[in-house]
Amino acid sequence: MPTPPALADLEGRLGAILADHVSREGPLLPILHTVQAEWGHVPQEALPIIAGALNISRAELHGVVSFYHDFREAPAGRHMLKVCRAEACQARGGRAVEDAARARLGIDWHETTATGGVTLEPVYCLGLCATGPAVMLDDRVVARVDETRLDALLAEVGA
Repeated sequence: MPTPPALADLEGRLGAILADHVSREGPLLPILHTVQAEWGHVPQEALPIIAGALNISRAELHGVVSFYHDFREAPAGRHMLKVCRAEACQARGGRAVEDAARARLGIDWHETTATGGVTLEPVYCLGLCATGPAVMLDDRVVARVDETRLDALLAEVGA
């Protein structure tokens, strides 16, 4: 898991990121994605620097960061578990998988386990509607998940 950046390190690296993107049309989202890829989240210390470089208000920037669910204000865990909450997965037993994931990990949506091992996120389609319920563990999409399969997946990553 990336560590929070020191302010001097953040300013230096962020300056390079801004230089790479600021002259593009619509640079905000690419900047935010690059910042998150660099530090695992969008550090609060970066917001005034980004807003100033783009000549937008901090409120406008906050609105964008908080609107898009992929942007995080704190680092995610070493592993990301995304559970599909779309109607097709719900119809095939998805609610039980959701409940089992929250209970097994001892966290709720958008939270990370105390050990920093797993972050739990809801998603609203993984494209496996005919074979749901579906989850995504890191970059691996898994279909036909039940509580037993969920336990096995989490055991694979030490959760």
